[in-house]
Amino acid sequence: MAVRPVLLWPDPRLRRPAAPVDGITDAVRAIWDDMVDTMEAVPGVGLAAPQIGVMLRLAVVDASEARGRAIRMANPEILHASVEPRTHEEASPNLPGVSARVTRPRAVTVRYLDEAGAVAERDFVHLWATSVQHQIDHLDGRLYVDRLSRVRRDMVLRRARRRG
Repeated sequence: MAVRPVLLWPDPRLRRPAAPVDGITDAVRAIWDDMVDTMEAVPGVGLAAPQIGVMLRLAVVDASEARGRAIRMANPEILHASVEPRTHEEASPNLPGVSARVTRPRAVTVRYLDEAGAVAERDFVHLWATSVQHQIDHLDGRLYVDRLSRVRRDMVLRRARRRG
């Protein structure tokens, strides 16, 4: 297990969709372990593999108060999203020093492969739901700033350039 360096925007890999995972192997589990270590070191409540340059559809999320409850997901997909919105201040280690308020569905149902390679479905709400959606965006080659208006996005990216 190790803390891996995160890619910094505008690295082009952050804009590429990640490849599906064929199955859960020891190599995939080792990547997940590194991702959890990296997420904790950042610190954050989630991390997608492309953020550390691994172009696979892998994500980890831990929005628990106590920590140490990371959910490991391969090939996560949203099956259902609530109509009720939730706005939260989002940030990313790929865009250090900046953040923005993003509105997303308050709850989502997600299907994914779990650590054992079994198909799992789980409901996520509040910060868990926000983080899962944020990670799936990364897996699709999107950043949270893509969910902002053009004016707001340009402003956040200008601030990111100045800090970078």
